[in-house]
Amino acid sequence: MQRYPVRRTHRARLTPAEIRRAATAHFGNASDESGEATVVAFGAIERLVARPVGAELEVDMRMNPKVPDEVAAETIRRYNAFLEAVTGYTAKERASRLRKSAGEA
Repeated sequence: MQRYPVRRTHRARLTPAEIRRAATAHFGNASDESGEATVVAFGAIERLVARPVGAELEVDMRMNPKVPDEVAAETIRRYNAFLEAVTGYTAKERASRLRKSAGEA
């Protein structure tokens, strides 16, 4: 399970409905789980569960490592686009923040 910080300008849109909308836009399908979480299956992602937790996005993901390289690459591209749409941070910014927080711990 991973938690991603959400940019202050995106926090007002950190709702289950908006997460589901972004997941549908980037993965083509998304379902609702108990009104709080969004569930997705796409490409190499067997199951992705995303939910808002305070000012963060919590993502629990299970992947299939036995997919062709082109499927894996497309899955990663769409996953990063989804995270950027919801959190407001690019992949580079998220990686920088994770390194920074790991250095503080």
